[in-house]
Amino acid sequence: MVRIRFLGHAAFEIEGEGKKILIDPFLSGNPTAAAKPEDFEKVDLILVTHAHGDHVGDSVKIAQRTGAKIVAMYDIASYLVEENQGITTVGMNYGPTEVDGVKLVQVPAWHSSSAGGYSIGNACGYIMEIEGIKIYHAGDTYVFKDMELFAELYGIDVALLPIGGHFTMGPKEAAKAVELLRPKYVIPMHYGTFPPIAKNPEEFKALVGDKTEVIILKPGEVFEL
Repeated sequence: MVRIRFLGHAAFEIEGEGKKILIDPFLSGNPTAAAKPEDFEKVDLILVTHAHGDHVGDSVKIAQRTGAKIVAMYDIASYLVEENQGITTVGMNYGPTEVDGVKLVQVPAWHSSSAGGYSIGNACGYIMEIEGIKIYHAGDTYVFKDMELFAELYGIDVALLPIGGHFTMGPKEAAKAVELLRPKYVIPMHYGTFPPIAKNPEEFKALVGDKTEVIILKPGEVFEL
């Protein structure tokens, strides 16, 4: 069984095959966060989609305490190691790899990536396979035609898609992404955290219609499959 817990904003905890993976664990300073950094005692991998503070979040703090490896775009991984002690990073670039038994594909995202006033690396998403389930976390992105290729190459079971607009896709664009990705399930994210992204997920659900099953999770809620 694969367990997907929404932690608020774009942060998720994914468990399966004895592994615990965090994605973009922005918890401190997140008004919607369903957990605190110190709540995590055992974490295997932390996936970071880009260098913005609301996505790197508490990655370093959690990795220092738990020994989790931080997986990120090569430039971002190098930056985190240079700026922080006591962490291990895995730098990669768009393409497939396996980290500690977890199959990952880092894929493009249309977004910026910066920290401290400087551009660092490129934004990305991840397709991971756990217990045969393919989960796509899109990161911060606009819809783009290559999403169709992700579906063709990998087959997406669960898509985690931003719907907040302003910085990412809005509900209309995310619904188009569902058409391209053809997932069995889709979970909306990156909305409702701050006023500029105060979208209603029910609007997204209505636009998706019967194309796939929309799972709307409140922060802290879990989807199992």
